[in-house]
Amino acid sequence: MFLAVRISKIIRLYLPMSKNKVSFSWAFKEFIWSRRKIISIGLILIILKSLAGLVIPLQTKTLIDNVVPTSDLNGLYKLIAIVVVALLIQALTSFSLTRLLSVEAQHLISVLRAQVQRKLLKLPINFFDNNKSGALVSRVMSDVEGVRNLVGTGLVQLIGGSITAIVSFIWLLKINATMTFVVLVPVILFAFVMLKAFGVIRPIFKARRKINAEVSGRLTETLNGVRVIKGFNAEEQENITFEKGVEELFLNVKKSLIATAIITSSSTFLIGLASAGIMGIGGYYMMNETMTLGEFIQFTLLLGFMVAPIVQMSNIGSQITEAMAGLDRTQELMNMPEEDNPEQRTVVLDEIKGDIIFKDVSFSYEKGKEVLHNISFEAPSGSVTALVGSSGSGKSTIAGLAATFLNPSRGKITLDAIDLSKVNLSSFRNNLGVVLQDDFLYEGTIRENILFPRPNATEAQLQEAVKGAYVNEFTDRFEEGLETVIGERGVKLSGGQRQRISIARALLANPKIIILDEATSNLDTESESYIQKSLSVLMKDRTTFVIAHRLSTIQQADQILVIEEGHIVERGQHNELIAQKGRYFDLYTYQSRI
Repeated sequence: MFLAVRISKIIRLYLPMSKNKVSFSWAFKEFIWSRRKIISIGLILIILKSLAGLVIPLQTKTLIDNVVPTSDLNGLYKLIAIVVVALLIQALTSFSLTRLLSVEAQHLISVLRAQVQRKLLKLPINFFDNNKSGALVSRVMSDVEGVRNLVGTGLVQLIGGSITAIVSFIWLLKINATMTFVVLVPVILFAFVMLKAFGVIRPIFKARRKINAEVSGRLTETLNGVRVIKGFNAEEQENITFEKGVEELFLNVKKSLIATAIITSSSTFLIGLASAGIMGIGGYYMMNETMTLGEFIQFTLLLGFMVAPIVQMSNIGSQITEAMAGLDRTQELMNMPEEDNPEQRTVVLDEIKGDIIFKDVSFSYEKGKEVLHNISFEAPSGSVTALVGSSGSGKSTIAGLAATFLNPSRGKITLDAIDLSKVNLSSFRNNLGVVLQDDFLYEGTIRENILFPRPNATEAQLQEAVKGAYVNEFTDRFEEGLETVIGERGVKLSGGQRQRISIARALLANPKIIILDEATSNLDTESESYIQKSLSVLMKDRTTFVIAHRLSTIQQADQILVIEEGHIVERGQHNELIAQKGRYFDLYTYQSRI
């Protein structure tokens, strides 16, 4: 426990004392205290290394004042042997430190990245809607890297340097207390400047993480949308936007460099003053024969051993400051409430029928701005519910609520008479399948993308899904068949082919509830024909929600809900709604004329 307290005190010297206590205590508990055994071994090694490093300056006095004047060869051999052993100890401990702590630090980084990524996927959909993917990638890959300065050699160098400085200081007092105190004044001034500078640097580092994430996020978006950019001849516009972000990043780095330069320049000047003082006082003492040449050289070498760790600690302290800035952001992310709250969502589903009921459901993305108002309807097991209406009317929001991507602001959604807000999301989504207009495909083979929801599915199950979605209609023409690599987001396939892979994926998952969001839009006639056939297979005996602008695709739906401005303005089957000659009739006849 004493060791933990010492580590805590040393690190706190290099951190601002305001709101960083929570971050440090979290980092200490998570990363340092849990690895106290391996860090303790590292501390023993760094102490051995530090003490071995003191052998040369301590033996210098013996060499100059005793061995050389008396031409003592045995003493010289003994002295050389001691120095060689000390150097061997330094080499072995240095290697062991790297092997032990640096490797452990890199292992921790990989573990922490996996934890952050796992946490990310547990966060609600609206979190991803409000954050750029590139910024989130930066949080996973970059923010956690600084932890190596806490668990790796950075921390033990900080503590080992402190020990070396203290031992050297005590020995310097023994040699000449007056000279030691003369040196101490500029060193204390340097330490004061250093601590003040760190108070300025940490917010700069934290801001840099955010700026860097935003710039990376914009670059990711640019690369993903390169076809649109080139299509609109917007390269220069993107260049200007990116240059602004890079300039902001440069200004941040400039601030940190200036603060670091203040530390470096202060150390050079103040330590130079200390050296000048030693030369003057040491010269005076030697002229008065109150100090030997060996003592003076020993004092000078030991002074370097006292001051060097302090200067080194300024760099290590800067690294730890940057590490804590990144871990601040990591802690913020890890403390965010998860989508599947185990305290609220206590009902674990097994077999379900698929009866879904909306009871007076309202929803708002922003407080006070409702986009759905008192929506009520029933979607019996195995039925098809179609959602139609103008863009922005609320269709996708209803589908998102049914898929539990969103939660109602008011009202209730039930599944088989169970409140959906109480249901464990993992157990619900085992029974859910989604096919979107721009469905996501991984860069890989067609087989890998279809097997995505069930990697361990049999070949027979895979082939059944392939045939049910008419994927074999085009894979049979490919030289590699299902092993064809489709490129990033399926760029090497047509829109219809991508959709059929998405439908095959949903078929393989074998869900009880299906969400089809614009699954047939923007397709040519032949592709739409195949998609319609595969959707018929997919929707059979499954509770289905269909969002479609092409009203010709939903004529056989069990019920059609016409949504306008967040209200259900009409409901019924196709023929009933046509007979009413209302909003649905207007939409249908308008599309028919087109």
